[in-house]
This record gives sequence, structure tokens and C-alpha cells, in this order.
Amino acid sequence: MLLNTGSNPIVTLFVSSEGAASERRFDKSLTIERFKERLEPITGVPVGTMKISLYTAQDQLVGTLDDDEKMLGYYPVADFMRVEVVDLNPRRTKNAYNDVSQVEKFEITQEEYDKRSDSVRAFKKRNKMGRFSDKAVSEPDPEYDFSTEAEGIKVGDRCEVEPEGTALAKRGVVRFVGTVQFKPGYWVGVQYDEPLGKHDGSVQGVSYFKCPDKYGAFLRPNKLKVGDYPEEDLFGDDDDEM
Repeated sequence: MLLNTGSNPIVTLFVSSEGAASERRFDKSLTIERFKERLEPITGVPVGTMKISLYTAQDQLVGTLDDDEKMLGYYPVADFMRVEVVDLNPRRTKNAYNDVSQVEKFEITQEEYDKRSDSVRAFKKRNKMGRFSDKAVSEPDPEYDFSTEAEGIKVGDRCEVEPEGTALAKRGVVRFVGTVQFKPGYWVGVQYDEPLGKHDGSVQGVSYFKCPDKYGAFLRPNKLKVGDYPEEDLFGDDDDEM
């Protein structure tokens, strides 16, 4: 295999494993050993027994990423290729709950979850860990794609945007959730209830959703909450959006 000399250091890959699939972004400078460490919490497959196969967007096998010391960019990875992760441990207990259709689910809204004091999120907030740490706020991880925060948000949700400084909170409707061309990672497109936005759902000539001009905005998923937020008159401005 040849070194991937593409100019973009970040690549978007589809990660698949037994009973799971997701879209993730990775830095090509990661060694395969570090790449496996990133894949372990995503797939549940231990690093020591992990086999990674690379497939094209047309699902044709390219090869195996088997040299832990090589960088991910050494291999011919490109956006929207697929990496298949297999556990080589023959004694691993198969997951008996791949079919969860009959499992009773406990559901809670993001607003209710935020109010809980016994949650993992509340623990991280109290101890300033992860994305709530001072460093994460002042120096965001360029590799972090906000996909976790985006998972609980869907098109049509009512939402409220967290205020900055003395600005008032803004309310609206989620019109878009996903990746965009103007910046890496996951973004949420919002149509505000009032003309407090930046555009009509288009950024840099690309239309992601439709709304009246100055009603649309793009925000990181951690900048808003979804829930029962009825319309009200809002006034304010916020520069932390696109």
C-alpha cells in the first residue's frame, strides 16, 4: 500500500462492527495502534484482538490495516470509505442482544437528563471533565466531531439556544443535523422563531435547509437543548454560530 498524500489531514470513515455502524472522523496522523484505541469504545472490540479491514465506498476490499506503527494516512484512506472491525478472539461471548426490538427502553428527554444530578453528564460538569473542562472550552480538540451530542437531536425538534453573556436565549426548530462543507464535525441547522439568524439555510453557496432570510443559523450540538420550548418573542445576538 502507498502513503496517502491527500492535503486534508482529516478523513471521514464509516465504522462497522457486529451489530453496529457509525460515521466518524479521524486524523490521518494517528498510528494504527492509536486508531485501534479510538475504535475500541466505538465497536466494543478489544485492541489486542482487533482486525481492521478497509473497504472502498463501493464496498470493495482494499486491504488490512495491520501495521500498528504505520500512520492511518500511510494507507489509501479517503472520505466515506468503510473500516470493518472484527474481534479475532474465538472465545468472545456473542452479543445475545443485537436484536433489541423486544427490549423495553427507558427514555428521557435531553432537558430532563440535564436536570438530573446523578448522571454522568452532571458528574463531568461538576468535575470539569471532558468537553466541560476549562481546557476543552478554551482549546477545543480539533479532532472532536460533536457526533455524540448530535445523536439526541433530530429534525423537527423544538430547541433553545444557550445564551452567551447577557444575550437572551433564542428558540426555534431544528431543520438540519449532520456534517457540512464549511467546517468539520457535526452541526445543527436551526430556524429561529424570530429574525435573529444569519441566513436562509444556505452557507457559502450550499443549501442545507430552507427558511426565511435571517431566520437560519448553524450551531454546534452542545450549544442548544431540545425539548418543549414553545414560541416566544426573543431579541438578542450571538456570534458563536454560522
